[in-house]
Amino acid sequence: MKLEKLTENAERIENASKKARRRWYDDACGTALALELVGERWALMVVRELMFGPRRFGEIRNALPGLSANVLTQRLEGLEESGILKKRRLPPPANAQVYELTPWGYEAEVALQVLGRWAVRSPEHDPTLPLSAASMMMSLRTMHSTQLAGDLDFTIGFRMGEGDEFLAHYSARGIDIARGDASGADVILAGPPPAVAGAVYGGALAKLEAQGILSVEGDHRLAQAFVGRFPLPPKWTNDA
Repeated sequence: MKLEKLTENAERIENASKKARRRWYDDACGTALALELVGERWALMVVRELMFGPRRFGEIRNALPGLSANVLTQRLEGLEESGILKKRRLPPPANAQVYELTPWGYEAEVALQVLGRWAVRSPEHDPTLPLSAASMMMSLRTMHSTQLAGDLDFTIGFRMGEGDEFLAHYSARGIDIARGDASGADVILAGPPPAVAGAVYGGALAKLEAQGILSVEGDHRLAQAFVGRFPLPPKWTNDA
């Protein structure tokens, strides 16, 4: 009995210590709390990688090559403790542990989009840096333009490597994207995420296709129409 009480006390002290360490600011502002929840390095990137469904530990780490296994474990534990994500086991035959966002965790996408649109205006934004498939897909949802979409309404698939296949429905109402089989889409773009980004934001679809870096399956006319409809916001300057 005495041992059980000692164990319970130790667990309470450990949990209280964890919560105390997380309190960076003595501030009731929701923004301050948001930084405590997802402000540690890599935390928000992990959330981004889970925005399109559950992922295995190795899949998250492969998408974020600068992130060590130890730090990823810490971030996953912290996000789970905060209620932002949860662990579950896939049924057979996969029978693997995955991490997925809770319904509240998925609500962070709004913040990700606003931050993305704001930060890309910085002159320091470098579009030549590596990006993951989830990052590329998130950018499409962030930069979608209702005005430029016009009356277009079609499905488009993306194949960006093993385990990174997406199917999207594009229209003036938005772009709905989900991980899954892209077969049957009206058009499919196949290539690494930087190549897809170069086609969408750099106007280099024809060049990338000619170089064999990116391939287009299906309606080329739709591919050309798609890549020209995601304008980046103008850069901020001190003269603005």
